Amino acid sequence: MSDILRTVSARDPGEKEFQQAVRDVFAAVKPVLDRHPEYRRNAILERLIEPERTLLFRVPWMDDHGQARVNRGFRVEMSSAIGPYKGGLRFHASVNLSILKFLAFEQVFKNALTTLSLGAAQGGADFDPKGKSDDEVMRFCQSFAAELFRHIGPDTDIPEGDIGVGAREIGYLFGMYKRLRNEFTGVLTGKSLNWGGSLVRREAAGYGLVYFAAEMLAARNQSLAGKVCLVSGSGNVAQHTVEKLIDMGAKVVTLSDSSGCIVDEEGIDRGKLDFVKRLKNIRRARIGEYVDKYSQALFVEKDATADHNPIWKVKAECAFPCATENEINRRDAENLVASGVSLVAEGATMPATSEAVEVFQGAGILFAPGKAASAGGVAVSGLEMAQNSMRLAWSREEVDSRLKMIMKSIHRTCLEAAEEYGQPGSYLVGANIAGFLKVVNAMQDQGLV
Repeated sequence: MSDILRTVSARDPGEKEFQQAVRDVFAAVKPVLDRHPEYRRNAILERLIEPERTLLFRVPWMDDHGQARVNRGFRVEMSSAIGPYKGGLRFHASVNLSILKFLAFEQVFKNALTTLSLGAAQGGADFDPKGKSDDEVMRFCQSFAAELFRHIGPDTDIPEGDIGVGAREIGYLFGMYKRLRNEFTGVLTGKSLNWGGSLVRREAAGYGLVYFAAEMLAARNQSLAGKVCLVSGSGNVAQHTVEKLIDMGAKVVTLSDSSGCIVDEEGIDRGKLDFVKRLKNIRRARIGEYVDKYSQALFVEKDATADHNPIWKVKAECAFPCATENEINRRDAENLVASGVSLVAEGATMPATSEAVEVFQGAGILFAPGKAASAGGVAVSGLEMAQNSMRLAWSREEVDSRLKMIMKSIHRTCLEAAEEYGQPGSYLVGANIAGFLKVVNAMQDQGLV
């Protein structure tokens, strides 16, 4: 194992996010490797850490002033062991190969847990849609799709949205794909409802996160009703996490974005959430405007020099980090423990650092890793693919029922795997082992490929 980690560090020296993801997964699955020496003989670990294919391409486009611009596009096709590649497209200035490899690596195990036959990929570009006109976004997406279309397809690689890629961007990407391939297929998920999208797709990651947390509490004869909850982020996942928590009788008191966080001790109700949705989805404004509308709330501006995030110091019982990777460090984790939090369920991919996870485990916090707790989004993407294949549209109740069933199944699978390998109750160990076993056993069946 240490040899593999040294290889990753030497071969990919600047890819700290990817190295962190590999280190955390391999530490959790060590008992599996000890029980199955054939995995080492067949170089399973060495094969897992190498993407099956990595695409890097330029994306030229024209802004509204007639100035030519160039961005960098990526697609990391990590694993097709159990199905066609499936994973997000992220448009953000921070996008680089390390982040996409880490996301794709985590996606391998997340997709394996969904019970659906889905491989894993991630992609995107260092293009930020914020501040761009619709026409600029359209021109960029069309140029991006003009290269990506060669490498995707309904039985090959099915991208979906991620940060910076919503229904608008998916529409522009699909339009160019359809024009170039002369076919209308379910090659992208997250489509608008009137041309192949699925009900509950937008809500799925947030709803699924709350369903998983509810299962964690139910296993201990508790519920979310009446519990004070912290939610970070204010995008799609955060919004629908808040929505479902309200439905289940919880009280949400925080939201955030890159400018800072708001704390509303009275709780964010449906009316306040609708305001946030208009603020973020339509006006694309900063979360600080919340306090202009609701004066009892407090806005804390982000301090880039601080060693902690003030959102995690608020008194609460449950925390749902839904913003971005590594947003909770050791100090934040210690603050969460001191604030009375007893459950942390990750809505983003790897929002807690390795050191933060150690704090949670040492304090006996119920901790659900994102590969399990936030699998609802990709699960409903898979359901969208099924509906597209059949040329059918299921009802909201049907999709939501299937989502609940999938999250229950993931919860049960995590507990069973953790129990089998001597770590009862550890969702972290159970999620990693269950996802790992499904993928590597498929790899074994398919030979040395």
